Amino acid sequence: MTGAGPRGSVARFEPRNPAWEKKSREIFERQSFMRMIGARIIALSPGACDIELPYREDLCQQNIYLHGGAITSIADTSCGIASSTLLSPEAGILSVEFKYNMMAPAAGERFVARGRVIRPGRTLTIAESAVFAVKDGNETEIGRMLATMMFLEGKGGMQGAAA
Repeated sequence: MTGAGPRGSVARFEPRNPAWEKKSREIFERQSFMRMIGARIIALSPGACDIELPYREDLCQQNIYLHGGAITSIADTSCGIASSTLLSPEAGILSVEFKYNMMAPAAGERFVARGRVIRPGRTLTIAESAVFAVKDGNETEIGRMLATMMFLEGKGGMQGAAA
């Protein structure tokens, strides 16, 4: 296992769950907010997840840029799903902290959040997401997130009011 975030090559991690991909995709599919905004997973591997969000006017702020809430949501989720690929079969996951730096306006045809695990832990995992605006096939990094995810052993099923 080596640590590398969105700036470098993808670190190589050994999943603890042989069905890691199925579990991570199920976790994503249970997130109704991701469905509502139209986000989808475009790449998934152990310790990595890329999420794409098309531009939508109904997700914009007053200057017609995609709203920071939508952007930070796909960044957070890319960190969480990247981390979920390293869960044990019976564990769940929650975000417990993140910081997002906006580097440019969210202007593009679509947006890609590339989440990467930096350092996995037994309970807490550190992940990073680089977010890019894509326009005419060109990518511009618009933000970066550093996040802490918590593994919840024995809580792999649905949690919350919907459970």
